[in-house]
Amino acid sequence: MWSLPLLRHTDVPPRVTENFILSGYRFPNYSLWQCLASAFRQTNETGNFWTHFLPIFVFVFHFLEVFAWEGAPEPGDPFFYPFWNYFLGVFYLLLASSLAHLLNSMSLIIREICFFVDYGTISAYTVGSSLAYYYYIFPQAGIPEIEFGVQNASQKKGLNADEETWTYASLSLGAFFDSLYIPTSCLVAIICVITCCNTRQRWRKYRYAVRTFVFILPFFISSTPIFYRLLCPAPHIVPSPSSTSPYLLSTMAAFFYRHCFWLVVSAIFNISKIPERFSPGHFDIWGHSHQWFHCCTFLSILDELHMIKVEMRALLLNPALVLSPKMSPRLPGPTFYSTYGVMVLLQGCIAGIIAWFGWCAHHIYTPEQKKLKGH
Repeated sequence: MWSLPLLRHTDVPPRVTENFILSGYRFPNYSLWQCLASAFRQTNETGNFWTHFLPIFVFVFHFLEVFAWEGAPEPGDPFFYPFWNYFLGVFYLLLASSLAHLLNSMSLIIREICFFVDYGTISAYTVGSSLAYYYYIFPQAGIPEIEFGVQNASQKKGLNADEETWTYASLSLGAFFDSLYIPTSCLVAIICVITCCNTRQRWRKYRYAVRTFVFILPFFISSTPIFYRLLCPAPHIVPSPSSTSPYLLSTMAAFFYRHCFWLVVSAIFNISKIPERFSPGHFDIWGHSHQWFHCCTFLSILDELHMIKVEMRALLLNPALVLSPKMSPRLPGPTFYSTYGVMVLLQGCIAGIIAWFGWCAHHIYTPEQKKLKGH
């Protein structure tokens, strides 16, 4: 392993090179064990691996903290189904990204498949986030709407302007949340996978910009429950003056704004290729933009996790807000099929897409791979 030379950008196929990264390439034809061992060797992928592999343990630590809360249900309780699906989405995202950067030097075809899987896990993560948002953030906005629905006309006349505004907004978005929110998130996730996989054959000059902007749509779709909560807060959520809900709402907003901040910073790094753009060759091993991109995306995920935990804590502290079929036939609580079932179906679709693009890559790059082996 240590005797294998690291190559310059002029010694590897053009599609393997990264902009402004001049040296440290492992390609071509590493074995599986050589790829794994390269995690402990200074290459231009070493930092990319560790900046998403080590955060797995940080994420797991903060995730498991929820189950130690006083009064929390058992980990297998249906209340935690969306949370577990969110965990799986993040875990697979970080793991797939780490392994994609570690194993991509085995061959051109395996390189393509590694990043196809990486794009697929990003989309699965966005749907996992949507499930958590739907069951932990949306419910607090939905219950007062049901209370308004049973009021008579004279009671409705007594509502102030803010209450009426919130009621109308709730009614207008209720149908979307009830029937279309999760299906739309899944559909957009599939479109994103197809688009990102296509960038490995098309639009290569603008591939980083395309991959970055293509995930803006799922962000806005999955974040609609948060926008709803922030723009139309319901005063009726607070059952008593001693409730901590106002504090929790402000904390949720703070975490969400930080989540957005880190996403914007990560996008800037991914598109601009700073700092290596201004000093090619000096950041080939450590400190180049993709490593900063990884760090910022994880910080955004960590703030998102804290935001979800704040909302879960609010539900547990206010049992009246926890949805159940008795309280809200329109908004039933999470079930195995509405959470795990959705993720399994989505993963099946994504696997089919990856298989198709992998088959195409096999036919496109097999002749080039044979040429490289012969050389």
